[in-house]
Amino acid sequence: MTNITCKTIYFEKPGPENTEETLKLAKKRAEKRGIKNIIVASTTGETGAKASKLFKNYNLIVVTHVTGFRKPDFQEFLPKHLNTIQNNGAKTLTTAHAFGTLGRATNKKFGTIQIDGIISNVLRLFSQGTKVTCEITCMATDAGLIKTDEEIIAIGGTGSGADTAAVLKPSNTHAFFDLRIKEIICKPRL
Repeated sequence: MTNITCKTIYFEKPGPENTEETLKLAKKRAEKRGIKNIIVASTTGETGAKASKLFKNYNLIVVTHVTGFRKPDFQEFLPKHLNTIQNNGAKTLTTAHAFGTLGRATNKKFGTIQIDGIISNVLRLFSQGTKVTCEITCMATDAGLIKTDEEIIAIGGTGSGADTAAVLKPSNTHAFFDLRIKEIICKPRL
């Protein structure tokens, strides 16, 4: 058995100021590992548009917030970014959050936390972006955009932008405990 040595970058602060470096580090690891499937979270599309320029010729999936996340019938993803993403050959996915659909509704209505909320909070012990990378991976797998037998790189962040990237073995949401965080490329040092 051969040991693998990987460098992990820890950012002093979370947030969008780490986006460019996170994307570059993710691409470098993708090249090193021969990974072609990249998933990135993007609320307004700005991070997705940046990723689509860097990850041309990759299977890039940009995962958006669900329509109505902030307010009823409102989509935060901006059309100008959608055009850039599509022109660069990437895909977008807008679907229910893997860790927060009925559980979030139950919490809002009755003030009780459900298992998806517990899982989200445990993953946030590592960072908000770690939670996001796992969630968007399940969402893209559920949509059939990636397969469970190929490692992927997922990129997420804290609030906006990107500050976390990881190599994952994907799983569907219903098989969540088969998901594996194989490598942390970068994350905030919280």
